[in-house]
This record gives sequence, structure tokens and C-alpha cells, in this order.
Amino acid sequence: MLEKRHQFCILSNHWDTLSFCRRRDGEMKVLLLSIVLGLLYAGLGEAQLLLVPFSGAWKTHYLAASNKEIISEGGPFHIYLRHVQFHPNDTVDIDFYVKSDGECVKKRVTGVRREGLTYDVEYAGQNELKILQLSLTHIVGYVHNVAEDGKETDLVGIIGKRGKISKAKYQKFKKETTDRGIPEENIVNFIDNDDCPEK
Repeated sequence: MLEKRHQFCILSNHWDTLSFCRRRDGEMKVLLLSIVLGLLYAGLGEAQLLLVPFSGAWKTHYLAASNKEIISEGGPFHIYLRHVQFHPNDTVDIDFYVKSDGECVKKRVTGVRREGLTYDVEYAGQNELKILQLSLTHIVGYVHNVAEDGKETDLVGIIGKRGKISKAKYQKFKKETTDRGIPEENIVNFIDNDDCPEK
């Protein structure tokens, strides 16, 4: 009689976790995410293609900055995000609103991928934008801004889809802020105060 082979799988929907299936005989099959990781860490152009599915409508939930002034209303990074579009040519377009005298003003910036998940973006000075956590429901990013007057600011933000983000995701965001020396009182809630147009 043939022995029935059992198989169990550990699957993950997070980009930095391998998904694999393992049979009882010990055989392991590493799936697509290992290839994704290889491309991302190698900095190959194909990595950008893998980011295209993360394009779409996104909203700012929370921002934190070492200089809180720039994320307060009237500051250049008081940003209400609307859309992120990853392109196969190693660029990303980011559409958002800022408020000027209480009015929502639409803006777009384009980032150029340097390596892995790091982009150079020109806006309110020079910015290095790094994606720290990436999923289909939320993205945590870090920005090092060098303003035109030479002042440097570290920012961490979490963006998500409509509705609230979970407490667990918020805690991950908070850890990224504290890891960069940004105090908790410098976190600003955007999602509860977003009254700019949807598009």
C-alpha cells in the first residue's frame, strides 16, 4: 500500500518573510518570495516591477518628525496622501494635498529609485525615502529631509487604505519612530483630520 504523503505550508503575505511548503520527508520548496527578496536586496531593476501591485489609493494615517513644525498645519510635510504609482522604469509618483491658508492644494512628486527600496525625491529640499514595511494594507516609510537652508529632519510615516489601521500596525510604526529618536509627542494623527478631496 502506498503511504499517503502529507504536506503542510507556512504562508506569509508580508514581503520580508519567506513562504514555503514542507513535506514530511523534509523536502522544502522555497516559493516566489525568496526570489522577490533576492531581487530587492540585489537592487536589480526587476525589483521595481514587483512593487507595481502596491500602486493605488493610499491615505496618510500618522506622521512623526524630529522637527514637528514641518508636519504641523502649514508645514511642507503636513501631507494628505492620495495615490502612489510605482512605475517599471524605477520611478514612483506620489500624489497628495497640503494645506495653505486652510485650502487643500494638490501636489505631485516623483521619486527615482536608488537601490532596493530607497528613493531620491526632490520636495522641500532633498529627500531620501526608504520603505521600511510593505504590505497590501499598510506601508511604513522613513524620510531623511535636507531643507534648502541645510536643516535636517527625520520623518517616519504610516499610510494605509481606507479605515483605521490595526493597533499592531500602529505599534510597528511607533517602534520605527522611537528607533530613530523621534519622541512620541511628535506623532501627528492625519486620518482623523483629513478633509481634503478624495482625489
